[in-house]
Parts: sequence; structure tokens; C-alpha cells
Amino acid sequence: MNPYVLTALLSSLGLGTTLTFASSHWLLAWMGLEINTLAITPLMAQHHHPRAVEATTKYFLTQATAAAMILFASTTNAWLTGEWTINNLSSPVASTMFTAALALKSGLAPMHFWMPEVLQGLDLLTGLIMSTWQKLAPLALIIQMAQTVDPLLLTTLGVMSTLVGGWGGLNQTQLRKILAYSSIAHMGWMVIVIQYAPHLTVLALGTYIIMTSAAFLTLKMLLATKVSTLATGWSKSPVLASAAALVMLSLGGLPPLTGFMPKWMILQELGKQDLPVIATIMALAALISLYFYLRLCYAMALTISPNTAASTTPWRAHTTQTSLLLAIFTITALGLLPMTPTILMLTT
Repeated sequence: MNPYVLTALLSSLGLGTTLTFASSHWLLAWMGLEINTLAITPLMAQHHHPRAVEATTKYFLTQATAAAMILFASTTNAWLTGEWTINNLSSPVASTMFTAALALKSGLAPMHFWMPEVLQGLDLLTGLIMSTWQKLAPLALIIQMAQTVDPLLLTTLGVMSTLVGGWGGLNQTQLRKILAYSSIAHMGWMVIVIQYAPHLTVLALGTYIIMTSAAFLTLKMLLATKVSTLATGWSKSPVLASAAALVMLSLGGLPPLTGFMPKWMILQELGKQDLPVIATIMALAALISLYFYLRLCYAMALTISPNTAASTTPWRAHTTQTSLLLAIFTITALGLLPMTPTILMLTT
């Protein structure tokens, strides 16, 4: 892609998200979300592959549906209350419609069906943008309006997302689909605590972005898109393969890795709110997700690809890919747990 066009599209992505962050008016927030959608669409279709075009079309249709719902809900709310402000949602019909639309935007269950299919059709870097950056604007709006939404609705969305994210990834062989279900499960963790402690939602989002970025950049470095090709990673780069296995365990939420921190804090908060049953379901759903992360670890670190050559290749071409970002994200995805008190102090 032309670097000028790429710069314009990435700037528009940044502009759309910033506009939604800064807005207290539904029309401006909607405009930011639309700029975001229109900016990522050419990035998704840039390879002109039939699968990429199909994924782009699916993504555009679902995002357009969600945008239309937001516009309809904001008009309904303005008609009933006389105001367009995000915080003033006195109508339960409008707030439910907003929640459904933003759940569709961000890929929360049961509005998640587009997410694995779309991510499967994209290349890894565009998939990384869709899994991380595209979550920011809808989640910011959910945080702003969380206090006016029915708690049962948000709890249902959170529990369903963690369960669907765990169950959906169990039988997958495609890495991008596994990461899509991982994204759905993590979004469930963010939404479940959003009414009680929004700062924990922000913390969970931050750690999710770091871990997912490390995972996508590792897969790009290994040129792997299927579980079966992960086995070749060990012979290519043992250090990268072992670090990637730890990143997967961090995504699963195992101590003493970074991914344990938000899960620990969220379960603690649910306990404080006198919701032990919800906390137990969330912990058990995390175990289901952990199973498919362990599958990836097994494929990456404990299996060696079948090799027909009698001797190992004495040379290997050096990669031209930059690895600085990967190194930064991997280190933070593995070692932030000791910094928990400091991070909590900064976020609260």
C-alpha cells in the first residue's frame, strides 16, 4: 500500500477513536465510530484476496448495523429526554439498544458471530489492529453509560462472552480464530466488572492489548497461521518459541505472569460485591480458555515438526522483520505482575 495512503488511514483511525473518547454527545461519538470503520475497511481489503474481501464485507455490514442502531437509539433518547448527552440515559429501551449496538461493535456474545470469521480473512497485522485498537472506542462508550444500564444485562453479556470465548476456541485449528475467541472471552472479563470498578476494566483492557500484541507479532515473526505450523517455530527460533508459549499462558491468566493480574483483581472485586456465584462461573470459564492456550503451548514448545532430512540445516536466512516492538510487548506480557500495587495506584 502507498505509504501516504497508509498514513492517512492510520491517522483517520486515531482521529475516529480520539473523537469518540472526547465526545459527550451521541452524534459526535457515532461520527467517531464511523470514521474508525471507514478507515480500517481499506486496510482489511488491501491484499485483494477473495477471503479478505469477504471478511471486509462482513465487517462493514455488521458495523453499519451497529451504527444504525446507535443512531436510532440516540434519536429515541433525544426524543424522550430532550438531550443528546451520553450520561443522560433515562429510557431503558434506549439504554438496552445502545448496549446491544456497542456489544455488536466490540464482538461480545451473543453478538460475536462475525468476529472469528472476519479475523480469519485478515492478515496478522490488520487482525492485530482489529483485535486491539478497534475495541477502544466502543468500550469507552460502554464505560461512560455503564451506570445507567441494567446490571443483569451487562452481567449476562460478560458471563456469556467468557463461556462462548472458552467453548468456541476449543476445537479450532486456525490461530486467528483462536485469538478471536480469546478476544471475546477477554471482553467478557472487562464487561463483567464495568459497573462496579471501571478502573479494573481499563486495567484488563491494557493487559489484554499488551498480551494480544505480543501474540500476533510472534505469529507474524514465525509466519504461522495454523496450529500445525507452530511446531516449526522451535527449530527456527527456540527463544522466540519459548517466549511465545509463556505469552499464551499469560493470555490464559496463569500466575506469575501479567495475565493473572486483571483476573485476580476482577474476581476479588466480584467477591467484594457479594457475587460469589458469578465469580465462580468466571473462574471456571477461564479454565476452559486455558485449555486451548495449553494446546498452543504444547504445539509450540513440546512438539518438533516432522523432518525428512537426516541432518539439520547448517544455515538459516536472517529475518528482515523488526523485533523491537515484539520484545517490548513480550517482556511486559510476562513480567508486570510484581508491579500490581503501582499499576492499581495509577489506575484508581
